[in-house]
Formats: sequence, structure tokens, C-alpha cells
Amino acid sequence: MDSDEETVGVVVPMYNSESTIAGTLASICAQTHRRLDIVVTDDGSTDGSAAIVEGWGRRDPRVRLVRQSNAGVAAARNAGAAATAAQFLAFVDADDIWAPTKIEYQLAALRDGGPSAGLAYCWYASIDQCDRVVSFGPQPLIEGRAVRALCGANWIGNGSSLLMRRDAFDRAGGYEPGLRARRAQGAEDLLMCLRVAEIAEFRVVPRYLVGYRMLPVSMSTDSIQMFRSTELVLQEFLAKYPDYDDELDRHLQASRTWFAYRAGRSGRLSAALLLLREAFAAHPVGTARYLAHTAVTIAAGRIRRRIGRKLVYPLYTGVVW
Repeated sequence: MDSDEETVGVVVPMYNSESTIAGTLASICAQTHRRLDIVVTDDGSTDGSAAIVEGWGRRDPRVRLVRQSNAGVAAARNAGAAATAAQFLAFVDADDIWAPTKIEYQLAALRDGGPSAGLAYCWYASIDQCDRVVSFGPQPLIEGRAVRALCGANWIGNGSSLLMRRDAFDRAGGYEPGLRARRAQGAEDLLMCLRVAEIAEFRVVPRYLVGYRMLPVSMSTDSIQMFRSTELVLQEFLAKYPDYDDELDRHLQASRTWFAYRAGRSGRLSAALLLLREAFAAHPVGTARYLAHTAVTIAAGRIRRRIGRKLVYPLYTGVVW
């Protein structure tokens, strides 16, 4: 390990994740950037998650466990960030995984961007319970000032792809626990990105370096809650940036339709119908076009999945998931 390597604090919020936390920790500990302070915040788990983390800590001294009563994902991330003195912070959910070069490449992107660059993100692929690629996420190349672009769409997609300077994290106020207090958990990552975008520039690593897991029991499958959470975040930024009302309206409508699709696909038909009724009432033609576009995108993603497992992943990450 080079003595001049920057320490990166890796924060893992965890709640009843005994089936996935070992895989997440394995991917973190395998990073080519070795100077890591890995803090797992146990958010009141009642299963064997904590024991698994403690076992990892005995094998790898970089891994340690912080415990708290159940307070939600935002509070867990904030507690983990407070427990490390690292000047760079990366966040990964306890069911996601990283490619080995994720931190190395993102740290280089922040260095190249200079002090004004406060956040680096990368591309992600959705994975199933067996770590197999289900679909590839978007391929954004947006850098620099990104508030307006983020008001228009959530092209980052998840919090496990973020690496931030601590200064940017602190100035943004950390993760927002107020969404949980309003029974609207889910869009904490989007809100963090928007708040960081107000004060710092973004950099991108255009590689698939995150495996974003979609499980039937994960919070992200609660489509109604996820949409209401997104709606609250976008309302906050509409109040701040009324000139971006067109972008925010498009973002809201796309979110409503996307979560309707997600609800239908997971068998939650009443939630899907509720969101679709709202979508068609707000923008009937736009909703029809969005659904058609989504169908084409999903079909294309399935083709890319078949090709990507053999071609894209070896090129971009050196591993096949």
C-alpha cells in the first residue's frame, strides 16, 4: 500500500442483510485502492448481519461495526460518515457490490477535477440474487455543474455509485433523515446528489463499476413510497429553482410512470394502476410515449445483457458478474 494514497471512508448502512452483506464486503475489500476505512452501520438488525460483519473485521482490520437503534438509511449513513476521519467518502448499500477498480478510478477522476470537483459517479448494472446482470443502467456523461440536469432526470440512479469529498458531504448537510420522518424513504440518494450539485462540480467514470441489486424485499420495490419520496425531493427544488419547472415536471412524470411499471412488474397491480392513473391525468400523450420508449429500452437492455456478460464486463471491470 502506497503511503501517499488517500484514505477513503466506505460507509455501509445495514439492516437485516445477512444474505448479502458478505458479498458486499468481499467486493469492498477487493478494491485495488487499498487504503480504506470500512464502516458498517448496523441500523438495529435482528438477524445475523452483525455477526457476519464482526467475522470480517477479525480477518480484515479495515472493517468495523457501528451499532445504532433503527433510525433509517439516512441516519445510518450519517453515523458511518461521522465514525471515520477520511476526507473521501463512498457509500454502498448492504446488498450491492463493486467492481475492484471502482474506488481507484473515481479517486483519479476527483483528483483530475481539482478542488471544485466534489462528487464522482460511475455507471451501474442491475443484478439479481445470484449476482447475474439483469440490465445495464443509463450511460450519462454529465460533468461540471449538474443541478439543472439532475432536476430533469435521475441519471445517477443509486447511491452505491458515489464517491464524495468530505467537504462536499458536510456542506450539503449529510443525508436527509427527514424523509423517513415523513414516511417517504427512498429518494435520499437523489436529494444528496442535488444538494451536492448546488455547491460542487461532478465527475464521471464511464464504466460499469456497480452491481445494483433488485430484491423483492428491498425498499426500492415499494413503488408508492419511492415515488412519494421523489415527489417531495423535486418539490423542494421547484421551490428553489422555479425556472427549472419544465425539467422538474418531466422528472416527476418519468418517475411516476417508471414506478408504475416497477409496481406492475412486481405484481403490485393496485399501486401500478394508481400511479398510471395519475400519470395519464397529468400528461396523457407523454405517458403513452414514455411507456413505449420504456418497452423499447427494456428490450434493448435484454439484448445488451446477453452481449454484455461476455464483452462489456471484461472490458470495463475485468470480471463477469
